[in-house]
Amino acid sequence: MDRRTFIGTLTGGLLVAPLTADAQQTGAMHRIGFLLLSPRDVQLHLIEAFEAGLREKGYTPGRDVVIEYRSADGHSDQLSILAAELVRLGVDVIVTGVNPNTLAAKRATSTIPIVMASSFFPVEDGLVASLARPGGNVTGLTQEAGEEVAKRLQLLQEVVPKLTRVATLSGVGMTYNPYFVQRLQEASRGLGVSILPFEIQGADDVGKVFVEIERARADGLIVFGGPITIGQRSAIVTRTAEKRLPAVWTDKQFVLDGGLMSYGADVADIWRRSAGYVDRILKGAKPADLPVEQPTKFVLAINLKTANQLGLTIPRSLLQRADEVIQ
Repeated sequence: MDRRTFIGTLTGGLLVAPLTADAQQTGAMHRIGFLLLSPRDVQLHLIEAFEAGLREKGYTPGRDVVIEYRSADGHSDQLSILAAELVRLGVDVIVTGVNPNTLAAKRATSTIPIVMASSFFPVEDGLVASLARPGGNVTGLTQEAGEEVAKRLQLLQEVVPKLTRVATLSGVGMTYNPYFVQRLQEASRGLGVSILPFEIQGADDVGKVFVEIERARADGLIVFGGPITIGQRSAIVTRTAEKRLPAVWTDKQFVLDGGLMSYGADVADIWRRSAGYVDRILKGAKPADLPVEQPTKFVLAINLKTANQLGLTIPRSLLQRADEVIQ
């Protein structure tokens, strides 16, 4: 099925049917556009969270709303094409994932409301004027509350007390990457820790970048969230194990796949909450009047099996603070 023409699925995999003739005539059914950069299957748990949020607000996909999912399958150059397609469909609101999706939608329309299901540094990246007063046609949620970046460095230091060189890994083209690196560099001042940024574009880059990270003599790694790193999380987790490199991630999905530790917002909760914005907009609210919300739930996950494989001892105090410990 062509990525530019498929229609979204309900939780559980049932197809959402196109608008019926009756629905078109009565205007009773809303149409929501959802723009994704990552392949659909990579973000299925988040899509399910969004649809669950809609149900909490009284909407049943396929009955009250039709969700037009469009995925660029990791090809960022397709985002503008897909955003324009959603605009031509005349959707009532466009929901986006991370910043590149939102930027593409924002370029495609200045009138259709846009809800960021998850963003990073939306003010710095020019998505909104401010968190309190977004302005324009964009609002939604941000995945960073401001302190998570420094917290990840702190966690890494607790596990590797003699930490001196920390590599960072992010996806090419993610416009928020410099803000992550800047925050880390600010947090590392006075700690005797150097920050070494690296990026990947796809599967072919993962092996090469870990050779470079090893050559740089990094003794720790922080992986930033985003479509590219999430899409390649299995390969990244495998390489960190091969290189015996302690790593902290932003999303517990990495830890469930064998990563050492993660600390960050509960991303599924954020996507669920984005449905609340859709509800308010469908009822007449203007995006400019809806403040951008920050995370309210954070998750510290630790994989003890991975720690043992790396020969690391996780301090008891850290284990006691963990929300999820994988044996």
